Amino acid sequence: MRQVTVLGSCGAYPEPGRACSGFLVEWDGFRLVLDLGYATLPRLLSHCPDGALDAVVITHEHPDHCIDLHGLFRMRLYGGDGTKLPLYCTPGVLTRLSGLEPEADLRSVFDIHELPGAHRVGPFELTGVLLPHYVPNVGVRLQNHQITLAYTGDTGPDSLLAELGRDSDLYIVEATDRKGEPQQPQRNLLTAEEAGHWATLAGARKLMLTHFWPGNDRDASATAARKTFDGEVLIADEGLVVPLDRT
Repeated sequence: MRQVTVLGSCGAYPEPGRACSGFLVEWDGFRLVLDLGYATLPRLLSHCPDGALDAVVITHEHPDHCIDLHGLFRMRLYGGDGTKLPLYCTPGVLTRLSGLEPEADLRSVFDIHELPGAHRVGPFELTGVLLPHYVPNVGVRLQNHQITLAYTGDTGPDSLLAELGRDSDLYIVEATDRKGEPQQPQRNLLTAEEAGHWATLAGARKLMLTHFWPGNDRDASATAARKTFDGEVLIADEGLVVPLDRT
């Protein structure tokens, strides 16, 4: 099985029936999750009973990207077999989650690898690249000899976005479209049209829009992205499964 399953697609906070950022990547039995925001853990457990994963990657410390990691921590702390789970994240993630339960050591459950940086993770070469946001934040590139998947959960416009998604088979890009953000002097979020622009510069084959601001019209976001991207545009909806192939 080689696929990506959308666990959550909202930015900031979940809408009814939805969850915040989260994606399950499966490749020939290897299971990796990208971000675990609000309400993603129950969805993850429907695919991975008992939290059986091979790796977790968290892009930054904002709760809509990492809060359900603490639930996974408790599951493995009290119900696991003692095997540590590799966790790739920015340092702020540990600081943020440690504040929830200071007496519990996250390192007793997770084998920590700091991002940004490059790591071998199962069948993938993982590269974490710093991107502009309110806190230290990475875009993630997963690559092997058959597929390239790139993901940015949060970011302002930056030339590194073209390199992050270079020749990717699937580029998952935030399309927050938060009102007033394009007028800010320091940009920390993208519009859907900008997501399409960077996917085009990257030469991506497929673009998936995610991290929608609650209440936004997702079809309108897809229409905006198609103004700047000629390839296939997908909307990240909870439960959507996208095969990782080049057909």
